[in-house]
Amino acid sequence: MTSLSIVTRKPILTIFYQFNPWQTSIGGIQTLIKSFIKYSPSEFEVRLVGTGSSYQQTNLKWQEAEFSGREIRFLPLFTLENDDVRGRIPTTIKYSAALLGRKLNSDFMHFHRLEPSLAAIPWRSEKTLFIHNDIHTQIKATGDKKAILWRRFPGAYFAIESLLVRQFQQILSCNTDSAELYKQHYPSLANRISYVKNSFDNEIFYPLEFSERKAKRRELAIKLGLNENTAFILFAGRLHPQKDPILLVRSLAALNQSDVHLLIAGNGELGDEVKAEVTQLGLSKQVTMLGSVNQAELAELHRVSNVFVLSSVYEGLPLVVLEALASGTPIVTTRTGETPKFLTTDSGIVCEERTPESIADALRKVLLHSDDYPIESCVRAAQPYAASNVIREAYSDMWERYQKRCSQLLQLN
Repeated sequence: MTSLSIVTRKPILTIFYQFNPWQTSIGGIQTLIKSFIKYSPSEFEVRLVGTGSSYQQTNLKWQEAEFSGREIRFLPLFTLENDDVRGRIPTTIKYSAALLGRKLNSDFMHFHRLEPSLAAIPWRSEKTLFIHNDIHTQIKATGDKKAILWRRFPGAYFAIESLLVRQFQQILSCNTDSAELYKQHYPSLANRISYVKNSFDNEIFYPLEFSERKAKRRELAIKLGLNENTAFILFAGRLHPQKDPILLVRSLAALNQSDVHLLIAGNGELGDEVKAEVTQLGLSKQVTMLGSVNQAELAELHRVSNVFVLSSVYEGLPLVVLEALASGTPIVTTRTGETPKFLTTDSGIVCEERTPESIADALRKVLLHSDDYPIESCVRAAQPYAASNVIREAYSDMWERYQKRCSQLLQLN
């Protein structure tokens, strides 16, 4: 390849993550990657190394594909029909192993988990690691050791992290505390570590007028066989110990209001436990488990719900919170992750205690005093995180760095 061809060809971005964008899957990482594809400028060639489905793609073979109107190249490593449920062998381990021995050089590489980058050590590229949760806090946390594999072997994780993290030119965290922690932990890499905004797709998540919102909410209530004046609490995410859906169900019991209905969108390994808890607490008529829903369906749910609730043990900056706010829906959240730092007093409530009573009190306040959390305030809190701006700015920065590298190559020749 000549220096001139380096300058004139499109730069290549390769994204690595264990999912299939054409399958229904709820998760902040998946949503962010979809936005990086959808809002990619024509000046870039985008590639995704993911997982396949038995009816759609051929594994281990690059193929041309289309997603959200954008042509991409897609390489499925193995078949994964449901990425919401964890198998005996963690999907991250299977995905990382499938990458070993391959040569996937490109101009830019985005990794959303650390482990797969083991295969990338010899690959030539500008590599970026996105940190979506504070992994150090996760590993040191008490509770279910199965919630994250590395809790069983913290020393091994930190040794691997120390080895792999040094290959990245950028380490971007959506949580300011996590970014600072990494700077302290790796002072020699501090200039590579920074905070980055997560983003929501503002073409999909937007509010309705107040009257239309009420009408759509009434339609949903009737569809579910509920009183037409039912208020809806929405949760969307994996049913995983991180999200603590059991606490969420117990909070509904503590709320003790028969005219309130909880919608749970998502699947995960705690699905059966959640159903059992709902039954045990006598809440079967107040909870609807929707399973996985696609992005458009989730947007509709956000637009009609009275409040979105997050009962997580730990978080980064959950995209689902931004999506709810952008849809005009106030938030009730535990004090975790980045959400408490940008949530305003008129767009939601941060619970100081992770207890059913504390969450129930916050939900009651929002439901009884909805005028204190107007649609406009919620939308205003989310606006700085709109993907149309955040993602395009990221690509603009990448383009500048690419042009700079090309200029340096020309000077050397």
